[in-house]
Amino acid sequence: MNDNLLEIDKRTVCVCKDKKHTAEISIADVDESIKKKRFVKWAHNEIAVVSDFHKRILFSDEAHFWLNGYVKKQNCRIWSEANPQVYVETPLHPEKLTVWCALWAGGIIDGATCHTALATIYLLKDTFGDRLISRFGPVNWPPRSCDLTPLDYFLWGYVKSLVYADKPQTLDHLEDNIRRVIADIRPQMLEKVIENWTSRLDYIRASRGSPMPEIIFKM
Repeated sequence: MNDNLLEIDKRTVCVCKDKKHTAEISIADVDESIKKKRFVKWAHNEIAVVSDFHKRILFSDEAHFWLNGYVKKQNCRIWSEANPQVYVETPLHPEKLTVWCALWAGGIIDGATCHTALATIYLLKDTFGDRLISRFGPVNWPPRSCDLTPLDYFLWGYVKSLVYADKPQTLDHLEDNIRRVIADIRPQMLEKVIENWTSRLDYIRASRGSPMPEIIFKM
């Protein structure tokens, strides 16, 4: 029996580097890491054939914008010079807007319906065929890959850092702010965001599928 292998069950694998330090890794995490490595390998192969392949990908996602300014920080990054160490009381059922966007190196599309709806998935498959990247598509998108989604590592945090500046009091006001901020994003900024995506592919390949640490995204 290998002395480095402490325990294996259906939930976790525990690997011991030495007698004092152990690391617990979820089986689900291992599976997601494998899927992420597989996707990164596929993306690198595509870029090797078509050098600007990454600039042709249309990334899509949706996010909630709460009228009271509440921001779920799990996926997005907040753009601010100061770290707001504050606690905010939130109503039980605050008003919100759900925003869908698609982003690529040349621009942003917004206003469509939820992209994971079954009818939408069928439409996307009919339109893009084997070029569709999705958890339900021909090219499998790795789950929980916020570090590979430009809308998570850039767009939502950037937009939310600006739309609440004048403290909107109505959903109409909030929607106007969202549309204005998104419309003001220049293609030059998006090109840098997509170039950053290739650097993230390189990092994940080098780290063998590990998620990226918290980093500052520089424009």
